[in-house]
Amino acid sequence: MSGLPRQFWWLWTSTLVNRLGGFVATFLALYLTAQRGYSPSYAGLVAALYGLGGAGGAVLGGVLADRIGRRITLLTAQVGAAAATAVLGLVTAPLAVAAVAALLGLVGNASRPALSAMISDLVPPEDRVRAFSLNYWAINIGFGVSAAVAGFVAAEGYLWLFLGDAVTTLLCALVVFAKVRETLPNDVPSAAPSTAPRAAPHATSGAAPGRRAARTAAAGKRDPRTTTGPARPITLADVARDRRFMAVVGLTFLVGAVMQQGSSTLAVDMGADGYSARQYGLVIALNGLVIVLLQIPLTRALRSRSAAGLLATGSLLMAWGFGATAFAGSVAVYALTVVIWTVGEIVHAPASMSVVADLAPASARGRYQGMFSLSWSAAAFAGPLAGGVTLDHLGRGAVWWGCAAVGTLAGAGYYGLLRTRTSPLLAEVPAPAAPLAAQTPTPVAPTGNDLDPV
Repeated sequence: MSGLPRQFWWLWTSTLVNRLGGFVATFLALYLTAQRGYSPSYAGLVAALYGLGGAGGAVLGGVLADRIGRRITLLTAQVGAAAATAVLGLVTAPLAVAAVAALLGLVGNASRPALSAMISDLVPPEDRVRAFSLNYWAINIGFGVSAAVAGFVAAEGYLWLFLGDAVTTLLCALVVFAKVRETLPNDVPSAAPSTAPRAAPHATSGAAPGRRAARTAAAGKRDPRTTTGPARPITLADVARDRRFMAVVGLTFLVGAVMQQGSSTLAVDMGADGYSARQYGLVIALNGLVIVLLQIPLTRALRSRSAAGLLATGSLLMAWGFGATAFAGSVAVYALTVVIWTVGEIVHAPASMSVVADLAPASARGRYQGMFSLSWSAAAFAGPLAGGVTLDHLGRGAVWWGCAAVGTLAGAGYYGLLRTRTSPLLAEVPAPAAPLAAQTPTPVAPTGNDLDPV
């Protein structure tokens, strides 16, 4: 835990405070079916609208983080999320519930790209896996506590869940307001070549392209292989044309759709089997508990592994952990399946966040993180909707075996896409999306390691 900037730890603290009260997303499906009497399909629809709002929030938050700043975007999103959470606990009409859930997804998810961009700004590349692991650890400390406590709070009334979530989100905003400074770089040109940014080559031989770009820049010339016109600001369209990055986004969407079943379909499935909100809360709390116990030692043990191996292994563990739920007939078996897919989550999450941070140029980190968050938000829309409809019409077996198939496909995709990345994640240097001359703010003499693309 040593050697990370002080401001990172304030961001870590704000994340922990926020997640300690993160009751609503976990218990929303159970609240709608058990408390309000709605069908699993309607609960899936509301969760899907929450995810749809989050998809818009991811893109909006990413753009605003690059335009107006990380800090103001984070503050605005957190205050808006606190207000929307409180309102969601008070409304009862079906249309109102659906509309407020979508709004909560929008403002709540707008903070994610800004937070990830701040961590990328503050932490050097060699420490990013460690930093993202620690932040993910804070998320799951909070999640484990909140999931266990929420079952008991719900027994006294679901409204307290919504109000408690709103209060902790507001406290998170206060920590950011008091202790966090703006990190948006001022000395890095927010520009890209007039053609779309290219993904870094899979392998190099002879003189690396980066050396040629540096020599050309030193001579005051333009490298014709990397730019054909004047520089211009990086846009979302440029990010979308980064094919390797967008492939990572697509595979993450598949994994995210599987992961969403833990907070939507799993709750409904256990409720249909006669288990209470308290029992579901204790089972799903194992997710946070296992991450708290194993995140740091597993990250340390696996730090020399390749991105391909980490992401493929994590996806397969998640796939077959959820697939094993088809055999669950007791609380103990449900708990065992949660432990399996949680280990996969531990392996997958920091590796995926570090890969995205490495692929993004400094001036466009908000947009890249926003597009990456979009994959999770789109999964939060599609996953619960598909899970609810499948559970209603095809039965629980189809849901869990489908998770196994989709997760296996994603794992194979990660391995095929990233298997040429032979360097360990902790040793990787970010691959710039713009010419290196535009990425280097100071005229220092580069070394070979600085210039070789990943």
